[in-house]
Amino acid sequence: MSDHAGQDSGTLRVTIREAAARLGVTEAAIRKRIQRGAMDKEMGEDGRVYVYLPLSLDKSHPESQIHRDPLVEELIEELRDRVAYLERSLERRSVEAERYQQIVAGLTQTNNQLSARVLQLEAPTEPTGPAESHEKPAQEPAEATPAPGQGTTLHTYESRSSEKPWWRRVFGG
Repeated sequence: MSDHAGQDSGTLRVTIREAAARLGVTEAAIRKRIQRGAMDKEMGEDGRVYVYLPLSLDKSHPESQIHRDPLVEELIEELRDRVAYLERSLERRSVEAERYQQIVAGLTQTNNQLSARVLQLEAPTEPTGPAESHEKPAQEPAEATPAPGQGTTLHTYESRSSEKPWWRRVFGG
């Protein structure tokens, strides 16, 4: 296997493959650490490259798992709680957003239906007979026409106001 020199000082001398297995990373990651200078390396007599791995980083070494700082564990637990809270909050917001989208879709559909209904109500109907004709007579009766110099009578005002609805007179149309 490998030469475990330096175990007393808290480091292991292992091959790149074994270091990758002990750290739970790929061999390429170990080579990159060597390249960056994050890990010390040594060329062995057999032609293989050995690295020095601290025992504290060795995931397969039981002693590395025992010496955990309680403060670090507490911070990790707090971060886990925060992540769980944020995940719940995100889920709740997603449900709310979906509900709002459904409400907007319903209101849009209702608005379209009401718009169509208003257009139906405003559409002019064609007269079916002479009684329903909306044409003005050629001459208005003499009593409805004010004589020159006289004021407008109530009867004349009422007949004119019945020609168009008030909102058509105000807004045009």
